[in-house]
Amino acid sequence: MNAPARSVSPLPSSASARTTLERVAANLSLAVQGKDKELRLAVTCIVAGGHLLLEDVPGVGKTTLVEALARSFALSFSRVQFTADLMPADILGAQVFHAQTATFTFRPGPIFRQLVLADELNRAPPRTQSALLEAMAQGQVSLDGATHALPRPFTVVATQNPVDFSGTYPLPDSQLDRFLMRLSLGHPSPEVEARLLTTRDTSSPVEHLAAVTSPEELSELRTQVAAQRLDDAVADYVVRLAQATRAHGDIERGASTRAVLALGMAARAYALWEERSFVTPGDVRAVLGPCLAHRLLLRSATQGAYTRDEAAHLLEEVARKVPAPR
Repeated sequence: MNAPARSVSPLPSSASARTTLERVAANLSLAVQGKDKELRLAVTCIVAGGHLLLEDVPGVGKTTLVEALARSFALSFSRVQFTADLMPADILGAQVFHAQTATFTFRPGPIFRQLVLADELNRAPPRTQSALLEAMAQGQVSLDGATHALPRPFTVVATQNPVDFSGTYPLPDSQLDRFLMRLSLGHPSPEVEARLLTTRDTSSPVEHLAAVTSPEELSELRTQVAAQRLDDAVADYVVRLAQATRAHGDIERGASTRAVLALGMAARAYALWEERSFVTPGDVRAVLGPCLAHRLLLRSATQGAYTRDEAAHLLEEVARKVPAPR
């Protein structure tokens, strides 16, 4: 006897997907003002199923943005403050012995949430940083021979300060490569800062923020992103951009194959903002810097002269030189 066919919920239309994205971005702007471009990219990263690295100086709203994302998508949330004495078990959890029954039970750590804020990730030593690798790559945690699935949808957003390197451990390439995008918020405009002075009270800007969508809808959006069409001509354009970074004289190590796949997925998600079910070269260029800049090793970096904006400028140069399909 054949098993009954399972009903499959139809994916949201491109128009309804864009409406959801805009609703989330508008909700985020209530907490983080004057950063429309950065908020759009952050939402794109989450909808694409990627992890996000926020690299900026203290006090510009990184933590506020992450908390606002969790509230807007109604995701379970945890914040882990990374410090030099933080241990992997403080993140992942551990087996706890019960003397009365002489048995062990697994006590989940804060990683077992749908959105995890790894605050000041580079202040923890490499062994602790690496505790996130399996979770970010496979959505699971392996401890003592047992594998524990993480809740779905699952996202890590990490922060780090690019200025104060005292007492920090640079993120290794394998860790950086797990982040779909790296974004910087920057200081708000003088007009926004003046408005904050006169309108913000003593409460947190996310304290009264309401959910505008759900984890289930986020999962549906991620399924829709994966189904977006990427034609051969656009795929060839993505590969040519990656090849151009590998051949550039100022770049020691260009984009990897994983970076190519990440760029394609981010472009698929960005296309939803335009109510499209297919990717254009413009979508690729819109996410090129956030997706690739942190994955490149510049020749100047080996000489101690690297600035974090230099990679973005080189990618802009690459994009100008590589012809897009018509």
